[in-house]
Amino acid sequence: MMKAISVGEFGGPEVLRCKTVPIPEVGAGEVLVAVHAVGVNPVDTYIRSGTYAVKPALPYTPGTDAAGVVAAVGAGVTGVASGDRVYTAGAVSGTYADFALCKASQVHPLPANCSFAQGAALGTPTATAFRALFQKGRAQAGETLLVHGATGGVGLAAVQLALAYNA
Repeated sequence: MMKAISVGEFGGPEVLRCKTVPIPEVGAGEVLVAVHAVGVNPVDTYIRSGTYAVKPALPYTPGTDAAGVVAAVGAGVTGVASGDRVYTAGAVSGTYADFALCKASQVHPLPANCSFAQGAALGTPTATAFRALFQKGRAQAGETLLVHGATGGVGLAAVQLALAYNA
């Protein structure tokens, strides 16, 4: 058994409940991560409140971003093994829990020089910044960029990505 946050109805933070639930079973192509840190993103609050375009079936465990250690891997999983430090960018079961079940494609190696807290902040903010800069904004090396709000998760990621791409 494990502890997990459960949302049984849409609403404010008062609908969050800590419950004891079974640890998810790992299937083919899946990875079970022992969660050490969780990323909390604005989209998590929109989903919980019921104002997001996509509403999960109730009850559910929130969260997509986390970092921790691989506890188990399912058949066919390559690239990570039990005991590896990883971060998640998506989850099948939700990350606000002691363990998160993920598709293998949602789990990525966490470098030794990154803390679990740093790893938990990578998924959604970095993907959002990348999409804004390079897919929508079409930023190019040598350009000067203004990142409005560079002190938040997405803004910090945008500055780091822009520097890495020589913008």
